[in-house]
Amino acid sequence: MATRTVTLRLDDEIYQELREAAEAENRPLSNLIETAALGRIREQQFATDAEMAEILGDRKLLARLRRGSLQAKRGRGRFVA
Repeated sequence: MATRTVTLRLDDEIYQELREAAEAENRPLSNLIETAALGRIREQQFATDAEMAEILGDRKLLARLRRGSLQAKRGRGRFVA
């Protein structure tokens, strides 16, 4: 797997806080930032168990999702970004 270098500008106070956190966990600063960023992205992309239970318990919503999926497969409907 290829790796990339990214330049990141941080205020001194934020840098110091991140550096101290990385040292406390005995890992590189870059690993701390990478792990935190990926965790945040995954948190936003996927539903939690509680959210999924709520979705699956909503019959009207499920019906609308099925209808929308069927329309998408048929190339119909409007796609809203």
